[in-house]
Amino acid sequence: MPSGTLDAPVIRPDLFKSPGLDLGQIPPPPPPGHGDDQPPRAPGREPAISSAKLAMVMVLGAETMFFAGLVGAFLVLRVGAPVWPPPFQPRLPVLVTGLNTLVLLASGVTMARALRAVRHGDQAGLLFGLRLTSFFGALFLAVQGYEWARLVQFGLTVSSGSYGSAFYTLIGTHGVHVLVALCWLSVILAFSARKRFTPGNHMPVSICGMYWQFVVALWPILFLLVYLI
Repeated sequence: MPSGTLDAPVIRPDLFKSPGLDLGQIPPPPPPGHGDDQPPRAPGREPAISSAKLAMVMVLGAETMFFAGLVGAFLVLRVGAPVWPPPFQPRLPVLVTGLNTLVLLASGVTMARALRAVRHGDQAGLLFGLRLTSFFGALFLAVQGYEWARLVQFGLTVSSGSYGSAFYTLIGTHGVHVLVALCWLSVILAFSARKRFTPGNHMPVSICGMYWQFVVALWPILFLLVYLI
């Protein structure tokens, strides 16, 4: 005679057990990058160029196109003029500006030495290179400002015609860029005096060096087009 209670069903674990998987084990996590569109990144792999340097490369590319437009406008004015320089206009100081060009090129050399010093942990060499670079940059601007003041006294102004406006626009724009680079370099020099930069942490010095080398490399091109040819 059956009783009023039901026996509990017997559960056989072997019926639910899949080959190679134990019920007491946790399934392994999916491999990195599973389900993503990008392949898994190798551990410890660094990007080819840092974000700061990439941003500076983009800025310098934009600056290059900007100066290319100014140079193009200058060449259009020069080719269209029957006589260049126009009559009754003062001649540009080629000799003094040529010596001043050597000063700016020397600042590029001292900046390169400062960058090499910081990569080798040479704090004294870094300070010496940055100070020399600042001195040469300030001397370049001082000589250029003195020559501009003399040209204004001789009658070459922005309102004196296309010759004066093209000269001050192109050369003056470069001078503003040198001034900005000099202010930036002064900040880097102040931090360098406190020994903030090391061989493993000197990105601000490298970025400033890239900008300084750009304004240095640009000047010989402008000197050749405006003063010599």
